[in-house]
Amino acid sequence: MRLLLDTHILLWWLSDDPALPAAAKAAIADPGSGVFVSAASVWEIAIKHALGRLDFPIAQMAAIVDEAGFTPLGIEFEHAVRAGGLPPHHQDPFDRMLVAQAQHEGLTIVSVDAMIRRYAVAILDGSNN
Repeated sequence: MRLLLDTHILLWWLSDDPALPAAAKAAIADPGSGVFVSAASVWEIAIKHALGRLDFPIAQMAAIVDEAGFTPLGIEFEHAVRAGGLPPHHQDPFDRMLVAQAQHEGLTIVSVDAMIRRYAVAILDGSNN
């Protein structure tokens, strides 16, 4: 399975937070899974860190993602065009970018955000629904 981690899932994974659903944890840990982290998530984390809402070693993000065995996913023009054309189900631009990237790249988003379900995108939310 090829997975794209939503920002909160990434943070829960990195902090071993018990809020991470067991099914999501198992899929991420599966050696057969390819796990991607979007530049949009890094951007979101950096903004929250700069605002003082998140204590995170953002300067080490590339090394942290690499050490976790995840693959960085940059934002391409195709992603931006697709994100801009999505229906306005979700007002969070970071989540809209993740949806666009998952659609374009054929990835499954790992998220517990119910708003993402409104889009035509594969999602693993850990509840197996």
